[in-house]
Amino acid sequence: MNAILKPIAFPEVQFQALTADWLDRVLAIENAVYPHPWSRANFEDSIQTGYQMQVLTSGSSANSDILGYFIAMKGFEEVHVLNITVSEPFQRQGWAKLMLDALAVWSRGQGAAWLWLEVRANNERALDVYKAQGFKLISVRQDYYPKGPKANGREDAIVMSLKL
Repeated sequence: MNAILKPIAFPEVQFQALTADWLDRVLAIENAVYPHPWSRANFEDSIQTGYQMQVLTSGSSANSDILGYFIAMKGFEEVHVLNITVSEPFQRQGWAKLMLDALAVWSRGQGAAWLWLEVRANNERALDVYKAQGFKLISVRQDYYPKGPKANGREDAIVMSLKL
């Protein structure tokens, strides 16, 4: 018996520049996802500095869902991922991988040979994504991040890189 397979419908997605117009919505996601979110000033400084900042949306209208966003800083023959975030309703659907792939393509176009990032040592889900993308552990930064708002102390950062 031959069954007719229906194609799987994927949302139309696109990258758009993360500008000040997106900040209220991006900050809502940032505050929902992280115990120590970036502040509005962090985002505004990144815009002012001219970092590579992209929002991944489910369409082209201003009311499209924000699936995620990233901010990256170009250096000499390297790019440093400063923030990469997937909105909670869209986590575990492959959007972080898509953003990392897009960032790697952009980085190569900028002449970068390496992509670098830091991640909280206890963020196992992110570590799994980065490892699956080919990032390698380079070092540990002791006491790099503050712990959550209900905990005292500091937390280690895992430094990872990807050869482009």
